[in-house]
Amino acid sequence: MNKIFVSVICAGMLLPIVANGQVSTVGGNESLGKITDYTPDSALVLDTGSGEPVHYKFAKHVTFVDKDGTTIQSPALSKNLRIKVHYLKQGGDLIVDKVTLAE
Repeated sequence: MNKIFVSVICAGMLLPIVANGQVSTVGGNESLGKITDYTPDSALVLDTGSGEPVHYKFAKHVTFVDKDGTTIQSPALSKNLRIKVHYLKQGGDLIVDKVTLAE
């Protein structure tokens, strides 16, 4: 009986550690803004109008979509381009998995 109890406790303690390493694309947040800095396939900074620039990193696989919702190849992003990003929070990082061109 004690072995089962200890096993359940240990499994319960490991669950948050395992779940923390998983990335879900179901949830997440979106943000709209203009690109102020961009490093291809790595990171970008958006001016969202909040006063502070917001720094994002790209996920391994990023989907790019035009303003009509059609999936496109990786576009040449540039400063002052208005985009919407879908991102997930991982630790202290904001990880972008989808970029929608707003223009």
